[in-house]
Amino acid sequence: MTEYLTVADGTLAYEVTGTTGPLVVLAHGMGDSRAAYRFLVPQLVAAGYRVANTDLRGCGESSAVWPSYSRTDIAGDLLALVRHLGGPAVLVGHSISGGAVTVAAAQAPELVTAVVELTPFTRKQAVSLGSLRSSRFRRGMRHLVLMGVLGSANQWRKYLEVAYPGARPADWTQRLEQMDAELAEPGRMKALQKMGTTAATDAGAALPDVRCPVLVVQGTLDPDWASPQAEGEAILAELPDGIGRLTMIEGAGHYPHAQFPDEVAAAVLPFLESVGA
Repeated sequence: MTEYLTVADGTLAYEVTGTTGPLVVLAHGMGDSRAAYRFLVPQLVAAGYRVANTDLRGCGESSAVWPSYSRTDIAGDLLALVRHLGGPAVLVGHSISGGAVTVAAAQAPELVTAVVELTPFTRKQAVSLGSLRSSRFRRGMRHLVLMGVLGSANQWRKYLEVAYPGARPADWTQRLEQMDAELAEPGRMKALQKMGTTAATDAGAALPDVRCPVLVVQGTLDPDWASPQAEGEAILAELPDGIGRLTMIEGAGHYPHAQFPDEVAAAVLPFLESVGA
């Protein structure tokens, strides 16, 4: 059942599954909705967690129009939700939200017990000659740039075709149609465009201030980096020593939790147990 939380400048939509157990808050990536975690939520609940799955500002059933869409903005929304639900909580963030949960953990360590970053944009990105040698990176970047410039849902769909290499969910066609319908709603595409232009410098600056355990999950075929493993290792290197760990999901692109939910759950659940979440 969808619930709503009013925060400064808008309303956040979320749903809570599970009535007892430690709280886990899920935050999806840009251009998506909380449906991104449709395969992971049941596994977390079955393992004994209370799961709050939220639509980001500008996405899903949350308000479409906000003053800004930075990682710091999203972090503030997530912390407001944790307070509302009586945290602390584990924060799980994908892509732009991977950076947001990093900011949240640094800002409010008393509310965040652990962080999971799924294929996160947590550091300032720089395009190099080396990255341009990757055809997968070039294709994904081309569609993202055209989506941002043109506000094109068709270019976003083409990006998703690259970002989901190989295995795709059984409901792939239906999910694409749902995302097309969501982006057609007033303000949604503009929110996607603005998220796509937000720099990750705020999240990168927060990495040294994180004190809780961090799990970074990368897909080996993620088109957003020429070397997803190198990006994951770079994130760990900027965290305080010993608090981060990296898991690679073989064959996954930018959406491992939708492509390979069992493999992601197999990485996340032992991590949560090991940190006493």
